[in-house]
Amino acid sequence: MKIAILSRNPKLYSTKRLVEAATDQGHEVKVLDVLRCYMNITAHNPRVHYRGEVLENFDAVIPRIGASVTFYGTAVLRQFEMMNVFPLNESVAITRSRDKLRSVQLLARKGVGLPITGFAHNPDDIEDLITSVGGAPLVIKLLEGTQGIGVVLAETHKAAESVIQAFMGLNANIMVQEFIKEAGGSDIRCLVIGDIVVAAMKRQAAEGEFRSNLHRGGQASIVRLTPEERTTAVRAAKIMGLNVCGVDLLRSNHGPVVMEVNSSPGLQGIEAASKKDIASLIIQFIEKKFKSLEHKSDRSRTRGKG
Repeated sequence: MKIAILSRNPKLYSTKRLVEAATDQGHEVKVLDVLRCYMNITAHNPRVHYRGEVLENFDAVIPRIGASVTFYGTAVLRQFEMMNVFPLNESVAITRSRDKLRSVQLLARKGVGLPITGFAHNPDDIEDLITSVGGAPLVIKLLEGTQGIGVVLAETHKAAESVIQAFMGLNANIMVQEFIKEAGGSDIRCLVIGDIVVAAMKRQAAEGEFRSNLHRGGQASIVRLTPEERTTAVRAAKIMGLNVCGVDLLRSNHGPVVMEVNSSPGLQGIEAASKKDIASLIIQFIEKKFKSLEHKSDRSRTRGKG
């Protein structure tokens, strides 16, 4: 197979591991800086160009699109889909998962466990917004934030009011969520491929920190999932329409709750914690999926519903 990887930096651990795994399994791989791709959008012969070259004959594309370039990155991915290239994750599914509010609404519609979440626009509604999620302490999240950036724990009612007012004053889109105290500053990252959780790790926040992201100094360790946690992670991935993703769960008193579904999960932490070759499992999934779609007229459709 000829595989394209959309990644801004070929030196990133996840990108390098995917290149190694694909090469080891006999595939031709090309890493493309998604911002250097440009498109010729026509009905009969859609094309993607890269540094003056026309990209042709790719069988599959692996999107490793950062949150800051979601709009352009998914546009490029849609172009590959128009060219009947199999996407590991569809553009529509990535866009869906990157919208924190939309993803929470979709998960809630299907009955997936979530922290109580509030969303408002007018400062006059702050008091009721805080009450609706159970009061302080509560978590305030920028909808555009990633890797724990733009996430604030407001420990008192007054602090919550002040932070929400400040964000609203900057015209920032935020959502407010119940604080799951019993999680103890830890969460669980489940790596889902297809319909299976292939690996999981517990991430524990650093002392004095409530965000467990590894980029924020969190520590990763192996964890044993309950059947309910496995089912919740797979359901969340399916609802988002993602073939490969990281589902972040918290252990609450009323069962697992989903914090986020990440369409481009990093591989370094999960491979180190689980001792599993996740990159090779992803390539094997692509091989199997591509083979099943090889004779279909539209290989670009995977799990998304538009």
